Amino acid sequence: MTQPSVILATASYDHTIRFWDAKSGRCYRTIQYPDSQVNRLEITPDKRYLAAAGNPHIKLFDVNSNSPHPVMSYDSHTANVMAVGFQCDGNWMYSGSEDRTVKIWDLRAPGCQREYASRAAVNTVVLHPNQTELISGDQNGNIRVWDLTANSCSCELVPEVDTAVRSLTVMWDGSLVVAANNHGTCYVWRLLRGNQTMTNFEPLHKLQAHNKYILKCLLSPEFCDPHRYLATASADHTVKIWNVDGFTLEKTLTGHQRWVWDCVFSVDGAYLITASSDMTARLWSMASGEAIRVYQGHHKATVCCALHDGAEPSSS
Repeated sequence: MTQPSVILATASYDHTIRFWDAKSGRCYRTIQYPDSQVNRLEITPDKRYLAAAGNPHIKLFDVNSNSPHPVMSYDSHTANVMAVGFQCDGNWMYSGSEDRTVKIWDLRAPGCQREYASRAAVNTVVLHPNQTELISGDQNGNIRVWDLTANSCSCELVPEVDTAVRSLTVMWDGSLVVAANNHGTCYVWRLLRGNQTMTNFEPLHKLQAHNKYILKCLLSPEFCDPHRYLATASADHTVKIWNVDGFTLEKTLTGHQRWVWDCVFSVDGAYLITASSDMTARLWSMASGEAIRVYQGHHKATVCCALHDGAEPSSS
């Protein structure tokens, strides 16, 4: 099976993961996932594997195989896994769970290598571009920085007490971090570096982006020129695109009929994929703000999506 240049996957409450031909909108592979719902999907940097975060397992599927079975299962979480991602070389994976832990997994060895105890259900985890710090957000509104070199929590802040942090995103150059919460608010900080770590958060902006939950916030990738954008996907059925220079509203993507749970940019920032409770995923042109493709086939809410349309990282 030859590897597609663009890998697009979606997962739904219908207990399936679907792979799509991004251009035609055709579903070319369906994986049954009977164990649980899938909360998050992520593709490894080398495009070989798709990680599906469920309850309570993370399963890794071979992108280039027709096998319905996972090649690996990571099993030490005890509740819904809400976040999953990979280090840039693909050597290790990180995860966050409603069991109040953040975990690190070496993909070349069995079992969980590290565990950090949070004091509330973890909703979101992102890896700083320096590859040495994880940032987590939880149900109680806490944001924590986990210094992987010191193996400890190096920073903690609470932008809004008792308001769940739903999603975190970090600018590709490590200059900004954005947290989105259940009140529809985005908090933006400038990250100030000291002693090779980025433990100082300087408040930059408070953005009242939506009147309902923000389910995902995402900063545009490195090659998105000439502007930098923040996408916010919401329970109000819309996705809003904000210009990071001043956080002005650039456009509102309308078309989904229910909650928009997830979004992901193409590597050049020209397109955005979204996943919604209306059972569809959509491909949007950032230039026009129009949906140019609708991916239909799921029978229940489509809650997460993953896209890898970039080149593979060069092997060291």
